[in-house]
Amino acid sequence: MIVQSENLLLAKIQNDFIGLDTVYTLADGRKTLRVYLDSTASTLMMGAAHDMLEEFFEHYANSHSLLHFSAKITTSQYDWAHQRILSFLGADPEEYTCFFTGSGTTAGINRLARVFRDYRKDKDVVLVSIMEHHSNDLPHRKHADEVVHIPLKSHSSGQPGSLDKESLEENLKKYRDRVNYVAVTGISNVTGIINPIYDIAELAHDYGALVLIDGAQMAAHMPVQMSGHSNSSRNIDAFVFSGHKTYVPGSPGAVLCRKDILMAIEPEELGGGMVEDVFVDRYIIKDYFPDREEAGTPNIPGAIALAAAIEVLDRVGVENIFREEGILVDDAMERMKKNSDLIIYGETNSKKCSRAGSISFNIKGMHHGLVAAVLNDYFNIAVRNECFCAHPYVKELILDDMLDAITDIPDEEIEAKYKLLAGMVRVSFGIYNQPEDVDALSNALQEIVSRKDEFIKLYHVDENGNYVHNTFKMEKENNFSIPDLLDEYLNVK
Repeated sequence: MIVQSENLLLAKIQNDFIGLDTVYTLADGRKTLRVYLDSTASTLMMGAAHDMLEEFFEHYANSHSLLHFSAKITTSQYDWAHQRILSFLGADPEEYTCFFTGSGTTAGINRLARVFRDYRKDKDVVLVSIMEHHSNDLPHRKHADEVVHIPLKSHSSGQPGSLDKESLEENLKKYRDRVNYVAVTGISNVTGIINPIYDIAELAHDYGALVLIDGAQMAAHMPVQMSGHSNSSRNIDAFVFSGHKTYVPGSPGAVLCRKDILMAIEPEELGGGMVEDVFVDRYIIKDYFPDREEAGTPNIPGAIALAAAIEVLDRVGVENIFREEGILVDDAMERMKKNSDLIIYGETNSKKCSRAGSISFNIKGMHHGLVAAVLNDYFNIAVRNECFCAHPYVKELILDDMLDAITDIPDEEIEAKYKLLAGMVRVSFGIYNQPEDVDALSNALQEIVSRKDEFIKLYHVDENGNYVHNTFKMEKENNFSIPDLLDEYLNVK
């Protein structure tokens, strides 16, 4: 059970996010608060991190200098950000470093794909699961000679679960000394299914492979322990996550990696800040971290704000957040399972297969784009649809439904119809979501199912393949425009 002080702190933090009080006007004229169920794509901004960032801007300067007051403050706080994230993810600072990258997890994994390639040039095979986001699939395809996709564990329900460890071991045996590393997501961005990352690490290490974890969906939702396991084979070699999925939009991605791997090769990116000295004919790279891996001026404010959010999550207790979010996910899924018109993807028995954050589904007889549009226009519930940058996984999950849907369609129309149908609707939760958000979702889905034919007639598909309401358009008061706001701000009379 959560102790009283942690419970109070969690409640305080849950209610302190920018955007929780956003109101939009709906298609039926009602004005309601937005229900934000799209946290897997990007989370809302934590109020505490935002406030700390505003305080920091009073002292902002560039880092790597102790010459003036602001530079001293910036340098110390930027150093703290690295150490705070290492501590949060249970990574021994003697063995691991943390550095920040531009475009979230994607930049970090691209970087590590090149690092691992150069670190062990004699090993040309990478094993990834079929459930990966493109960010943890395509970079390996580009930089490794061969990528092998590992299937998922099948269950009696007919829906797949987490990575199939038996298949993983078979492929580790098959490719033996050729396997460089195993890259796998901690939590699926499509279904929220959790992979057993420490078991995977132990298995990979037993066969001489490294392990890279895509932690984009993991860092904000459940505890992570990168090192310090009684069996060191269960330690994680590298872990990458995104600040914008950890309650700080605008913050960078973070990479945590073993220092010995990075030290063995020249840094992937060169420039100011990572060199000790430069001459006309040569340069000397720093031999200490994180400077060695951070060329150029980093996103200092974003990194500090991310560390502030991490500090808050740590004080609340990530295990408490995981437990509370799990209650919401399980409640939502159990209610959805009772509606025979809903198809939920991935194993739904939480005792067989744990989930965190996300549930993906379709409504029979309705396209995913239409369902997402109706949830927005009539219920002010923000969700995401299509394939979530995980096309192979989504296509595998919906294959049977797709084959049924295109059975009677002429061949020349199949491709266009496939693009329209291929996908699902995803609801995803964050620390700020409450039981009443699950109530709103459940009630909305029941009403959509009961009024299915009516809603279908209210929409058409535009030239871009989007579902658009026949009469309702986003009101000006719902819209937001930086140029318009600047016009008002700069209007000097």
